[in-house]
Amino acid sequence: MSSEAIDAMLASIPLPVLAIDSSERIMAANIDALTLIGGQAVGMNYVTMLRQPALLDAIELTLQDGTARTARYLSNDGAQDTTYKVSCRAVPRVGRNGGAVAVLVFEDITHVEQAGQMRRDFVANVSHELRTPLTALMGFIETLRGPARNDPAASERFLDIMQGEAERMNRLVGDLMSLNRVESDERVRPTTVVSLVDVIESTVRTLLPLADEAGVAIELALGDDPARMHGDADQLKQVFTNLIENAIKYGGSGKRVTLTLTTSAREPALRSPGARVRVKDYGPGIDSVHLPRLTERFYRSDDHRSRALGGTGLGLAIVKHIINRHRGRLRVESELGQGATFTVLLPLLAQDGLI
Repeated sequence: MSSEAIDAMLASIPLPVLAIDSSERIMAANIDALTLIGGQAVGMNYVTMLRQPALLDAIELTLQDGTARTARYLSNDGAQDTTYKVSCRAVPRVGRNGGAVAVLVFEDITHVEQAGQMRRDFVANVSHELRTPLTALMGFIETLRGPARNDPAASERFLDIMQGEAERMNRLVGDLMSLNRVESDERVRPTTVVSLVDVIESTVRTLLPLADEAGVAIELALGDDPARMHGDADQLKQVFTNLIENAIKYGGSGKRVTLTLTTSAREPALRSPGARVRVKDYGPGIDSVHLPRLTERFYRSDDHRSRALGGTGLGLAIVKHIINRHRGRLRVESELGQGATFTVLLPLLAQDGLI
């Protein structure tokens, strides 16, 4: 096969591909491969261009015995690490020189690696979150059976703590189940028509006792538009319950939380009629370094305070998935000392959103 034919064949493959001959030179490579390993690779020794021991060993052995092998190749595009699975196959070379050609195909498996890492992190986080209350419960049970057996005051105090730890585990399990449900339903768009105003008003009524207890006033500015949309009322109520509860708990020092709802005939971020619901507190705010990661599972901007207030670290992850299911957007703005604003953008029915 001529070099022109080999080049044309490699160019037609939609993955980085290169060919190495028995003299250990890169004899051909498509444009994707040249972008990956270097534009001057053709004609160079493969050891010089690839450099990663596991891959070099696989190529060498394949050239020697003709057995197919796979290896990993790690790259970085300047923004993130990329992992490739490299399939190395031997192809007999027809011609006077004979020998074998090793053909390498690079498959980007970064997303698979990231998913695996996410699963490992999730298991580790859940284990850590459960281990702490379980360790406390086991310690108090041991104490109640021993030194505090005949001490009613200590027993009462320990039982209160045990109840708090048990409730914390119950909240965690409940949030995990809720997260699993919303992730499972995320690709299924709701079909029921609901009023966003009714959902918000119902949520606020439920949370008024919590706000009164914390000395926080909830101020509403919802307008006259009912803001009808296709939505799951229970899930939307879960979104606003989480955001308002957070505003009361973490921004309660500002003594007020404001909710505003505005609608427009065309929301640029959604390319459709849309509603913006802003939940704003006037508390200490959130350092900007934390904002990009707030919706990650178990991420807390103030770990100690969140645990003390009963947070599981899953609330905003649940919010994100519910909003995704409704084809909406979540935006967070905050500065230290200036409070925090969580804005939910949701698409409305075509006849709504007219102001």
